[in-house]
Amino acid sequence: MSHLRVTIASVVEGEGEISALPVLLRRLMYEAEIWDADILPPFLVDRGRLVRPGGLEAAVEGQARRVPAGHPGGILVVIDADDDCPASLGPSLLARAETARPDRRTAVVLANREFEAWFLASAPSLGGRAGLAEHLEVPPNSETLRDCKGWLTHHRRDGVRYRPRVDQAALTQDMDLDLARVNSPSFDKFCRDITYLVTGKRGNSRSCPCTTKQPSGTP
Repeated sequence: MSHLRVTIASVVEGEGEISALPVLLRRLMYEAEIWDADILPPFLVDRGRLVRPGGLEAAVEGQARRVPAGHPGGILVVIDADDDCPASLGPSLLARAETARPDRRTAVVLANREFEAWFLASAPSLGGRAGLAEHLEVPPNSETLRDCKGWLTHHRRDGVRYRPRVDQAALTQDMDLDLARVNSPSFDKFCRDITYLVTGKRGNSRSCPCTTKQPSGTP
């Protein structure tokens, strides 16, 4: 029996996310027993351009063409919150994205403060990986810490700086997703937004990535 494949097109602001985000999305798909999702290569857009009027809309319009109409999935925008408040910037960006293409499911996630904060939220699972120290603890301010990349460099034992283009995908593959959800509200939102893109329903906090498992990718 034929089925409609889950298709996710994404927009990112960092070069490391170009390789790391597809790794993360595939892990979530596999947890949901969706084996044949079409995870498209992310589209890189400078953050300044993305938040300016017209920038996000143009990116969403371009990605909408890559998502077949009527298929489960949609458009995912992932950027760092940096010094902005995710609770205000996130909804405003989402409203712009949905206005640009109301015919596609869209999700906007702001990593608080940066993508690497999700590594800090799952730090114990990353001990000994990518040059990091064997025993790591979740810092108490993992969601608000400035310079998470610097934290990762400080906790390496090989004398090498953390390099997003080299290390981000590997750490994404190894991080404990459940631990990250427990310790990072922004990562928990990311997982719930993926549930929405796939199923059209908002997942409960810290529930499985897709609330109803879908064999063979069937929506």
